[in-house]
Amino acid sequence: MAAPGENLRIDGHRLWDSLMEMAKIGPGIAGGNNRQTLTDEDAEGRRLFQKWCEAEGLTVAVDQMGTMFARREGTDPDALPVYVGSHLDTQPTGGKYDGVLGVLGGLEVIRTLNRLGIKTRHPIVVTNWTNEEGTRFAPAMLASGVFAGVIDQDWAYAREDAKGLRFGDELARIGFKGDEPVGNRPMKAFFELHIEQGPILEEEGKDIGVVTHGQGLRWIQCTVTGKESHTGSTPMRMRRNAGRGLAQITELVHEIAMKHQPNAVGAIGHIDVYPNSRNIIPGRVVFTIDFRSHILPTLEAMAAELMERAPKICEGLGLGFESEIVGQFDPPAFDGACVKAIREAAERLGYSHMDIVSGAGHDACWINRVAPTAMVMCPCVDGLSHNEAEEITPEWAEKGANVLFHAVVETAEIVE
Repeated sequence: MAAPGENLRIDGHRLWDSLMEMAKIGPGIAGGNNRQTLTDEDAEGRRLFQKWCEAEGLTVAVDQMGTMFARREGTDPDALPVYVGSHLDTQPTGGKYDGVLGVLGGLEVIRTLNRLGIKTRHPIVVTNWTNEEGTRFAPAMLASGVFAGVIDQDWAYAREDAKGLRFGDELARIGFKGDEPVGNRPMKAFFELHIEQGPILEEEGKDIGVVTHGQGLRWIQCTVTGKESHTGSTPMRMRRNAGRGLAQITELVHEIAMKHQPNAVGAIGHIDVYPNSRNIIPGRVVFTIDFRSHILPTLEAMAAELMERAPKICEGLGLGFESEIVGQFDPPAFDGACVKAIREAAERLGYSHMDIVSGAGHDACWINRVAPTAMVMCPCVDGLSHNEAEEITPEWAEKGANVLFHAVVETAEIVE
C-alpha cells in the first residue's frame, strides 16, 4: 500500500482549538477537567463531538454500551474499516488531554482528508469508547471490554457508582444507550493516540513513542474489618484497628513491587475508611491495589504473594480480610504491522522516536484481542497525568496526530 507523502500534515492549530473547546465542558477546579463517564458533562462532551463529526459528513452510530462510532465512507463498500480513537471521559481531577487527544486526533485525521479532498479505499471510523477511566464505574475500559468479549454486558450494566446508581440506568438517562449490538464491527485495524502518562519520552527528548506492548494489570479490591470504638477510651491492647491493616498492607504492596523492578509497579490508590470520623477507630477499610507489569508471570507472582501474605497480616492484628479482583487484563503485544506503520510514519516525518511499553491501560489493550492494534504516544510534561496539572505542548499534540494520520491513512489506502 502507498504511504502518504511526507508533506501531508494535519492542522495543529485546528486540533489544539478543538482540545481547548472540549476542555470547557466539565471544567475542574484547578485547570483540568471533571467529565466523569455518564454524567451530564459527559453527555455534553459527546454531543459536541457528534456535532463536529456530522459537520464533516460522518455517520454517527451508538452501540448498547454507549460507544460512539463516526464513519467516513471509503470507495470500496466491502473493505474493512480502519478504526481510530480513544475516550472523552475523565478522572474526577483529570487533565485536558488524557483520552481526548486520541478522539479529537482521530477527528482531525478526517478533517484533514476532507480539506485535501483525499479518498481512501477503506472506511475510517472515529471512536469514543465509553467508561475508559473506570473511576465512577469499575472496572476501567468497560465498553471496549464488552466489545472484545471479555466483559459480560449485563454485568457491566449492573455496575454501581458510589451513590448506588447503575451503569445501565445512567447510560439511558443521558440518552446514549444505543440500539446497536456490541462487538459486531469487524476491523481492519485500530489505532489509538495517547499522551504517555509517564516521564520517559520527555526525559529522553523523543517526539514519539511507538508502543510495542501494554502493561497487564490486576485491580484487587480488599476489605479489612476490625471494630469501631472510641479513640479516647479504648485501651491500645483492646483495639481492632482496620487502619493498621491498611497501613501494613500498603507497605506490603510497595515491597512486592520493588522485588520485581524494573518491570513492575504497585500502589493503593482508592481508599474508603469507615466511619471516617476523627474520634472513632476505623472498623472497616475498603481499598484497591493496582499491580501492573508487561510480563505476565511477574504480574501473576505479585498478585499471588499479596493474596498469601495480606490475610496473615490481618490475622495477626485480629482483623478480617476479604478480597476480590475487580479489574484485570493480561499484557498485550500490539500488532507488528500496525506498530511498523507507526514507526515508519515517525521516520517519514523526521520525528525522533523510540519503542515504549504503555504503563497505563487503554481501550487498545482490549481491542488488540479482536483486531490488529497499535498505539502512538506523545510526551507529557513531567510525565504527569490523572491530575488537573496534566500538560502537553501544541507541538507534541501536532506531531502525535501527524504520525496517527500517516499510519491510519496508509492502512486505509489512498485512492489516487
